[in-house]
Amino acid sequence: MENFLADHGLPALFLLSFLASTVIPLGSEWLVVTLILKSYQPEYVVAVATAGNYLGACTTYFVGLWGAGFLIKKVMRIDEASLARAQLFYRRYGSWSLLFSWLPVIGDPLCLAGGALRINFILFSLLVFAGKLARYAVIAAVTASAMR
Repeated sequence: MENFLADHGLPALFLLSFLASTVIPLGSEWLVVTLILKSYQPEYVVAVATAGNYLGACTTYFVGLWGAGFLIKKVMRIDEASLARAQLFYRRYGSWSLLFSWLPVIGDPLCLAGGALRINFILFSLLVFAGKLARYAVIAAVTASAMR
């Protein structure tokens, strides 16, 4: 499967990045590193990964906005403990906590909480996009510098 994804380049990265921030607990960072090592332009890799991951987060936001408990528990499989941690984190840090939507374990629940708490979508978008862009940019920069 890894070779299949690596062989399909940027479209596979978009899909994996999207899915990684929605219903399936996946990671896309390994494919970012792999594509950069395969001489893909880091700027394109970062742009595609960020776009996919951001759009996946928007899906999660809208599930939170409109979703019933069924969708949250059955489709996204976010347990009560993860949701409670995200809500606590959100209460403590407010909208700024969405900058950390890229973090494992609490990232998806933060986006879900953002929708459930009806955070302004433009604010949500700016913060989530910035956080995800920063993460992929750091991964790309570290990978590119290791290649030199």
